[in-house]
Amino acid sequence: MEDFEIGEIHHECGVTGFYGVENAANLAYYALHSLQHRGQQGCGISTFCDGKMYTHKGAGLVSEVFSKHDIAALQGSMAIGHVRYPTTDVGGIENIQPLTFRHHTGDFALVHNGNIVNSKELRRHLETRGSLFQTTSDSELFAHLIKKDRSDEHRIHNIAEALNVLEGAFSMIVMTANRLYVCRDKYGFHPLSVARLGDGYMVASETCAFDAVGAEFIRDIEPGEIVTIDHHGLRSNHYSTFKRHKMCIMEYIYFARPDSDIEGCNVHTFRRNSGRLLYEECRVEGDIVVGVPDSSLSAAIGYAEASGIPYEMGLVKSKYVARTFIQPTQELRSRGVKMKLSPVRSVVNGKRLILIDDSIVRGTTSKQIVSMLRAAGAKEVHLCIASPKYAHPCFYGVDTGTYDQLLGAHNSVEQMRDFIGADSLHFLSTDALYKAGNRNDMCAACFTGEYPTELYEA
Repeated sequence: MEDFEIGEIHHECGVTGFYGVENAANLAYYALHSLQHRGQQGCGISTFCDGKMYTHKGAGLVSEVFSKHDIAALQGSMAIGHVRYPTTDVGGIENIQPLTFRHHTGDFALVHNGNIVNSKELRRHLETRGSLFQTTSDSELFAHLIKKDRSDEHRIHNIAEALNVLEGAFSMIVMTANRLYVCRDKYGFHPLSVARLGDGYMVASETCAFDAVGAEFIRDIEPGEIVTIDHHGLRSNHYSTFKRHKMCIMEYIYFARPDSDIEGCNVHTFRRNSGRLLYEECRVEGDIVVGVPDSSLSAAIGYAEASGIPYEMGLVKSKYVARTFIQPTQELRSRGVKMKLSPVRSVVNGKRLILIDDSIVRGTTSKQIVSMLRAAGAKEVHLCIASPKYAHPCFYGVDTGTYDQLLGAHNSVEQMRDFIGADSLHFLSTDALYKAGNRNDMCAACFTGEYPTELYEA
């Protein structure tokens, strides 16, 4: 996917939670490793043991933030964890989750994936009533909205009331001394599932995290649902009767790992189907099909299968360089692309390439990749994108900037092709994406401009 700068508090993240399992922090550590692709700027884990809360978090990758000593100090059979994507202004350690709160009715911690679109209005409202915020994260809003007039046993009612005030995207886990509250927004923008782990339970943004620790998938958390996990087991409450299944289409196209299943659809299968449909809509003559690692490889395989044109590994990705848009400046991002991707000269030299990528945001990465392939001897480079033209910002968890930062917002396909330097440029239709996932309803606002919610001042 193209590189872009993510706004200060609008980011794609990964969350996980554990209840009733030994060494919960250790398992959370491995779960966060599996979710590392969802956030590489910071991470953290909080646990409860005998009524006392323990937290460790920091900037960097999971392996950089946690040592064996750190994990051992996080005692208890309950844990929640979070990985966070970077921003141009990361906001310091205070914005890294879990966020923790102290109160005489009971301490609690929370982790959140998504973005609250009415956060500015809510923040102003709460500040005029005396709330003092410690972070710039919209996740903190939820803690201030929860009325503290009930004990942990009856806090579900206050949580439901608070959730109904929020507008936008959230997959959220709240941990108290005795239970987890697992909450998903009424639109179902981002994935969240629950699994059984021994005699306890596990929650995660993606099912690939279940596989990492041997948990058995039970079901997805439904839109508008709160699942309480405690010594009673799983209990379900629905805080909203307004329910939609507006899963972010970019979860399938780019964000999720290919071995994850999202609402019954395997991500790799979705992407391979997208590639096959891309060939039906964009039949290009070429000698080999090349995918841009990693999220486009499944689509490239599908295109090659449908076309009969050989799939080749024309680009190699370094395993030790993070995604390019973690870099805070364009110069560093550009240098990062060259560090991350290398053309295989003997494979591409003299060939007509059908280059498959998942999306174009700024266009700068695509431009560099095409230039590198030509320098390696490619005769032609035809760029086929396994999604529609990305022309509208996202306000539900990934801040893709303003319209001015999106190449597709004010440029025709031909103008985009000219900027990138490809011989031809083709996009998949929105209808084909629905067909690839065998779905009739998703959030495709970044392609269509049709937003499921009010946007307020976003």
